[in-house]
Amino acid sequence: MPQAFDAQNPPFDRLSHDEIGTLRAAIDIGYFAPGESIIPAGQRSEHLHVVIKGRVEERDGDTVESSLGPKDTFDARSLVHGPAGTTFVAAEETLCYLLPKAVVQDLISRNPGFAAFFYSEISRKLRSYDRRDRTGVDSALRAHVRDVRYHAAIFVDGSTSLHDAGQLMQERNNNTLFVRDGARTGIVTGANLAKAFVVDRKPLEAPVREVCHFDVVSIDADDFIFAAVIAMTRHNKRRLAIRSGSDYIGVLEDIDILGLVAGNPQLIPGQIDQAKAPADLKACALDIQSQVERLHRQGARVEVIAQITSDLNRRLFAKLFDMVAPPSIRENGCLLVMGSEGRGEQTVRTDQDNGILLAKPVPEADLAAFRSAFSGALESFGFPPCPGDVMVRNPRWSQPIDDFLVQIEGWVRSPAEDGPMNLGIFFDAVSVTGHHDLLDRAKSTMVDLMRGETAYLARFARAIDLFAGASAGMLTSFMASVGVGSDEIDVKKSGTFPIVHGVRTLAIDQGIREVPTADRIAALAEAGLFGADFGRELTSALSYFMEIRLRSQLAAMATGKRERESIVKLGELTTRDRDLLRDALRVVKRFREIIRNRYHLSVF
Repeated sequence: MPQAFDAQNPPFDRLSHDEIGTLRAAIDIGYFAPGESIIPAGQRSEHLHVVIKGRVEERDGDTVESSLGPKDTFDARSLVHGPAGTTFVAAEETLCYLLPKAVVQDLISRNPGFAAFFYSEISRKLRSYDRRDRTGVDSALRAHVRDVRYHAAIFVDGSTSLHDAGQLMQERNNNTLFVRDGARTGIVTGANLAKAFVVDRKPLEAPVREVCHFDVVSIDADDFIFAAVIAMTRHNKRRLAIRSGSDYIGVLEDIDILGLVAGNPQLIPGQIDQAKAPADLKACALDIQSQVERLHRQGARVEVIAQITSDLNRRLFAKLFDMVAPPSIRENGCLLVMGSEGRGEQTVRTDQDNGILLAKPVPEADLAAFRSAFSGALESFGFPPCPGDVMVRNPRWSQPIDDFLVQIEGWVRSPAEDGPMNLGIFFDAVSVTGHHDLLDRAKSTMVDLMRGETAYLARFARAIDLFAGASAGMLTSFMASVGVGSDEIDVKKSGTFPIVHGVRTLAIDQGIREVPTADRIAALAEAGLFGADFGRELTSALSYFMEIRLRSQLAAMATGKRERESIVKLGELTTRDRDLLRDALRVVKRFREIIRNRYHLSVF
């Protein structure tokens, strides 16, 4: 029977052929009757168990933490860390492979990849899986800039004539030159020279300093290619200067990485800039979404996909704003995106979360026309309306700054139930275009009003229990249903939202102004709200929830069932993914306890 043991089931797929042979020779099989305690809490396990058939429940007192089925492994933690913290009970007739502790510990000492599974930190597990699983475009994205073919740096003096600069480009087969002009260093391209001659009618003898750009966007030679792609996308550049220390050593062009990155996302900003009317932007929006699917299909990390997508969407929103906003709004407005779009954590298009602040009142007819045109255009591009109406078209989210500050104070002072969520949504806002200082002023007012308001922060923190099942036992209640009732989990409600909102609450409490959740976590760990190790666990858990939610979103789009974009069927997950999901949910549970204890939520 042990010969039927599946050696391709994680983490055993990391073992060598000889190591698998050693393990098979030591395997035994155990039978457990319904209700039988397999590993009692407080006792060490002498075996690593792998379920063959049946179902095992992990219980913390009377609460079911998780439900384990065939190919699931337990209890790795008690095998290497000490007595079991929970009880494992056979929920029905169950057969398990029994892997002796001494054999497993010997394999742990010899095989680092296998050993990674036996540590509770989800961040360590994810890093280990990444090393084995990341292929295709992600492998290319994680190459270093210095390892990619690029053009060596060629320098000329700012007084060099346009003619001589052009000649040098042709001789050296290089379309870019660095220009030294006193203390400044700039870049000139063949396109700059062509424009100088044809459009501006510059003489051939004109100095190159007159046509070069001194706003050089650069990247370090030791940075990853994905950082170069993000920089090109963010700054709308087709080339980047490459630094080594304080020196420029070359130029990386989009064509250099075209073969490495599917879809070449840095080309989309050019398409957005060339759009002449809102209808032209629809194709750009579709290209952005297609880029998400391509990058995911070829293995790009979800954080990279989210950063690229956020930058492209913001550029699209800014272009649409310029197209449809009347002069009065363009001159006085600050366009905002909020929610996951603001945090830079959105991949697949979900609903719209946007607004506009105005430096002063504008004609009502102008504002009404803009509200309709902007929200309507985005809807036609495939951005669904926000169910909570957090959109430019809603007067609550598009008004003069002085009126909005009064509204913020009302959200803080009023007992209305929507106040905390509106404040949470707004705290995630970033400015896309226009008067950025308006957003800074509004956020500063919000933080000042809430800082020190312990009772209100507790009320704000209560939103962590917003969704059904998110009361005291949200995660344990969910896990109790696994294998008993619904074999599904809403990863947004059960995983992403508790992390995002809990971190948001602590960030407001501490006056931390970073917007991405990972940046907030790092700042909170630095401030001592929790340890650096737990901060890494929290970031890794969020990353994993984003990853499996993206898979569900793409599947929902493919089947036309958008209402299931956050739903994951546990039976369809691999053994590895179920293991990671259990670890991620445990991290969420610990974090919720931190929030509940800090804000005394048990008294509500």
